[in-house]
Amino acid sequence: MRAAGGSVRARLRDLVAASDPGLLRLTAGLRTVGAIALTLAVLSLLADDVRLLVAGAIAAMVSTFAIREKQRTQQAVTLALGLPVALASVSLGALLHSRVVGGDLFFVALIFCAVYARRFGDRGTALGLIGFQVYFLSLFVGATVSALPQLYGVIAVAFASSAVVRFALVPETPAGILDRLRDAFRARLAQLVSAQLELLDAGPDEIDKALQATRDGTARLNESAMMIQGRLEEGTADEAVARLVQRRIADAEIAAERLGLLILTARSAERADTLTLHLPGAPVPPGGHLPVRDEATVTLRRDLEALRLLVLRPVAEDTGTGLSQLRNRLLGYRDEENLPKASPAVQDVFRGIGEAARAVLGLRIALDGPQDDSDDTPSTARSREELDAEDAAIDAGEEVEEEATGLSRASTRAAVQVAVGSALAIVGGEFLSSQRWYWAVLTCWIVFINTASTGEILVKGYRRLLGTVLGVVAGLLLAGLVGHHTWTAFAFVLLCVFAMFYTAPLSYTLMSFFVTAALGVLYTLLHTYSLSVLVLRVEETALGAACGVIAAALVLPVHTDRRTNDLLVTVLERLGDVTEAAVEQLSGGDPAELLDKARELDQALADLRAATQPLTHPVTPLRTRRNTARYVVALLETCAYHARSLAAMAELLPTHPSIAADPRLRRAGQRILRNISAIGARVADGRAAAEVETGASIAALLETEVPGSSRYGRITDRVLRHLQRLDEAVVGLARPLKVPVAAPKR
Repeated sequence: MRAAGGSVRARLRDLVAASDPGLLRLTAGLRTVGAIALTLAVLSLLADDVRLLVAGAIAAMVSTFAIREKQRTQQAVTLALGLPVALASVSLGALLHSRVVGGDLFFVALIFCAVYARRFGDRGTALGLIGFQVYFLSLFVGATVSALPQLYGVIAVAFASSAVVRFALVPETPAGILDRLRDAFRARLAQLVSAQLELLDAGPDEIDKALQATRDGTARLNESAMMIQGRLEEGTADEAVARLVQRRIADAEIAAERLGLLILTARSAERADTLTLHLPGAPVPPGGHLPVRDEATVTLRRDLEALRLLVLRPVAEDTGTGLSQLRNRLLGYRDEENLPKASPAVQDVFRGIGEAARAVLGLRIALDGPQDDSDDTPSTARSREELDAEDAAIDAGEEVEEEATGLSRASTRAAVQVAVGSALAIVGGEFLSSQRWYWAVLTCWIVFINTASTGEILVKGYRRLLGTVLGVVAGLLLAGLVGHHTWTAFAFVLLCVFAMFYTAPLSYTLMSFFVTAALGVLYTLLHTYSLSVLVLRVEETALGAACGVIAAALVLPVHTDRRTNDLLVTVLERLGDVTEAAVEQLSGGDPAELLDKARELDQALADLRAATQPLTHPVTPLRTRRNTARYVVALLETCAYHARSLAAMAELLPTHPSIAADPRLRRAGQRILRNISAIGARVADGRAAAEVETGASIAALLETEVPGSSRYGRITDRVLRHLQRLDEAVVGLARPLKVPVAAPKR
């Protein structure tokens, strides 16, 4: 019974870890709710004024979620600086309470400064956010000069409670976050293997669903890898350990993605296109005969399940048990040991499982330290030797400094846009309500956060309005339930706040829903609740969103096309950097930090993916444009996969016995790099005289001119395959991006 209970707990733990990498959402929700609850508990002993309780709850929430720095000392400094900013803001709010014009002008100036402060990094962003939100607090509770001493005390209690919860009750260290992110990566890797097993077993009616689950699992694994990359510097004291973890994470990610492609190929009569794993709605290659129940595929299903167990089981269970035997058998496939009799495509899947098992072994060594090797077979021992040699090569690597990027121009433009939009929202809001006009300003402010184009602001405004409308309905129901029971109402507010922070990264509509539901309860506590107030909330939200869109469209506009084109050029530049460095190293050039370049490519691609959301949103009427955007992003994801794979293989050169430098690769890579540059130039300037070059296959470019000599040297077929697919994908970008394609040279 205890074993069964432990198994259930382990599955639940893995599920939570996979759905919330690093438990970042859970921690944010608990920390904010804890700060509010502690503030209310302290204030209930000092005062019984509901307005002060509401002010304390809002101040505690702001002082908690505004601070985003990763190091605890930096968080403490920002929190300490935030207190005088908050006191100054509430003081000015109270002083300007009765001065309509002066108060409005100051509010617009404050908004400009708060957004402009983002150029100073996380601390500037936090202090600007605290200043704005506390001024909003003064408007919400109707702060007056006579009430300032009490409000000072309330805000001080809120900041102190936030500090207690952040540093004592719900502590969070960079190393702890990194450990949880590693657990999340393992859980998501296991989920992806499960999805691939379903893909193998799926019948004709289930194949589309199984393929989409594999796509989603691959994307989620990449997301976890990028989150780990962002935490490595702060979460590990030893730089060599950080680089080792980065390498092992990349190996596991590439091996898992390749395994999915091999399984898809095994289902088909021909080699599957990598694009199928990245483009939603892409057709499954025809001619598949799986699922069947012959001996080879039964073994294949068993080994995929064994691979999943290797990912999830603790290291302590890896020695002296059947698990070590499973590991040895899977690693044996790398050396062609015990390969079942099957078609070449199915045998490739077994080899892919062996490579994935090696990646899992390397991941375990990097994350959990040295392990007992007493049960190793010769093939497992060889895998360990390769990993040890790679570790030594990583330790000898050199650090490459990153160039800083300026945000001054973007922050200035955003500050001007928000100031203009807020001014419009103030004027329009005053016409709707002279008492609650600030809701329009708040919406205008919020729709500009983390957006950079008119299209992004439009989509965010639409989502906020939808969430607000739904939240009004929920607010009506909650207000009827709680009546004027103060502590019951605050309990509902805490639940809504937790749900708001937990769902914020997943759905902006859900977050807006919970915010509005909580406000309905707060209005009840302040004895200002009515249906007309909640309807006014919807009207002010719609007005604020409209003012934000108008300001974004008319004041220093950044149109979605321009934004996506700029990001597309960045992605192509990063793709060229990774490809050039990998090909150069595979050709015998000097080593470089290839995995860092690959992660920069992944980050640029993630930015582009986010920026194209207005183009790919389901409600967009421009269907052709939506399909084109999806196709281009999918092609770029395909390019990124092959570039990452080339980078990982290039880093194996010093240690891997089957890979050696071949100078002829430079010639093969030149065409790919020229095509990437041509596409980038054409996207940056539609009048540029650039065209894409096609011609012989990559393998043909490597043919030797010396009779009787080796055709490919020691360059593996996999390197050639990745280069060929990358070449095809880059050429494929020409048509949707309207780049001319030159006729093949004869």
